[in-house]
Amino acid sequence: MSVDAATVKRIARLARIAVTEEDVPHLQGELNAILDFVAQLDEVDVDGIEPMTSVTPMVMKKRQDVVTDGNIAEKIVANAPASEDNYFLVPKVVD
Repeated sequence: MSVDAATVKRIARLARIAVTEEDVPHLQGELNAILDFVAQLDEVDVDGIEPMTSVTPMVMKKRQDVVTDGNIAEKIVANAPASEDNYFLVPKVVD
């Protein structure tokens, strides 16, 4: 896959990045180099390799998936400028 100048301009427009005409060839080369590197990754044989979450084998720590309120509402609103019944009070901004 190759990126042309029109694609570079379109990517810049979508990313809301101002790109001058002088920068287009340089960016085109950089994007093509990135895509070439990613294409090299497709050549790697990963058959029989399990996905991993870490470079060292370990078991993920898990907790019970239980819905609670945390039981620390008082601590959460303790530093709030104003609170009532464990809710933050904020000034009215719309009349």
